[in-house]
Amino acid sequence: MVKIDFKRDRINIRWRGGKWDWMIEPRYWRNTFYWTIVLLLLPLFFVYFSPGMAVTMVSANVYAALGIPLAFMGLGTGRVNFGPNFYVGVGGYAAALLSLHLGFGQLATLPLAIIITAIAAFIFSPLVIMAKGLYYTLLTLLLPLVFLEVTFIYTDIFKGDVGLFGISPLVDFGSTTANFLGAAYISSVILLIFLLFTNKIMKSRYGLIMATVNDDEEVAQGIGVNINRVKILSFIVAATMIGIIGWFLAHYYGTFSGITYLPLTFMLKILLVLMIGGRAQIFGCVAGGYFVAFLEMILIRTMGDFQPVAFPIILLILLFVLPRGEGLFGLYRRRHYREYFPQTHVRR
Repeated sequence: MVKIDFKRDRINIRWRGGKWDWMIEPRYWRNTFYWTIVLLLLPLFFVYFSPGMAVTMVSANVYAALGIPLAFMGLGTGRVNFGPNFYVGVGGYAAALLSLHLGFGQLATLPLAIIITAIAAFIFSPLVIMAKGLYYTLLTLLLPLVFLEVTFIYTDIFKGDVGLFGISPLVDFGSTTANFLGAAYISSVILLIFLLFTNKIMKSRYGLIMATVNDDEEVAQGIGVNINRVKILSFIVAATMIGIIGWFLAHYYGTFSGITYLPLTFMLKILLVLMIGGRAQIFGCVAGGYFVAFLEMILIRTMGDFQPVAFPIILLILLFVLPRGEGLFGLYRRRHYREYFPQTHVRR
């Protein structure tokens, strides 16, 4: 039987031992609602007034959607993964090979890309237990580089630096404008799902456990938390989310090449999105993703060949200027402070 309790600021729904809270005060959902509406209206504006900006928006959504699971992984494991693009490659190549050799469409390759990426993440998940500090950094950094070498060695499968072509398109509405619009909305929906999913976890009991493990592993283990299970589960879930972006990129461009996504340059861009937006702040990843994507676009249009030099210099300056560790999201928190991560309070 469903039991509904009306509180001052929320509605509690109980059913079969489960409990769900729905916030009804505007301060809990107002800003999220406004920004969601803006995110859903931007594709219409860009596609019809500036198609080039629509492409940039897709790139911004992709950067943000890569930063969110990376932040989630960092919180759950207590370590920053320096090779998230490895799972972009796994998801992308899985979708590309299934599409080319088995004739699967985008809807058929999605669940298989998720499963293959999850298996790959499970295989490498012991790294979060066995490796610490510099060793973890080096091992995660080497994974995409080794994968890149594999794509060159087995060129008959991965086509080396040429890449795989002829992948089934993400959308095909018979119009370039409609296709741009569809891709923009699909990337926006993926971003919103990632935000909702991670936000719900962070505000749940499991989020409190992750925060405890991240703060002090010995204390977490002392109160009965299985820290190895938390680390491995957080690693696999986040890596699988990253693999979904690989699937999106393969079908969006209709081609996939390891030389584009596996080198250090792409990895550094993801890490900069995370740091510019705000380290371990999932909402900051959205700000970081849009900032990096549109800054890159503006510099390409204004500086041309000098863009590869100016782009990293500007981002490095911002790393020093923005609030330490909080990035762009920290500027917002200074005026509208609200503790995002779960907190443990001990009575003395």
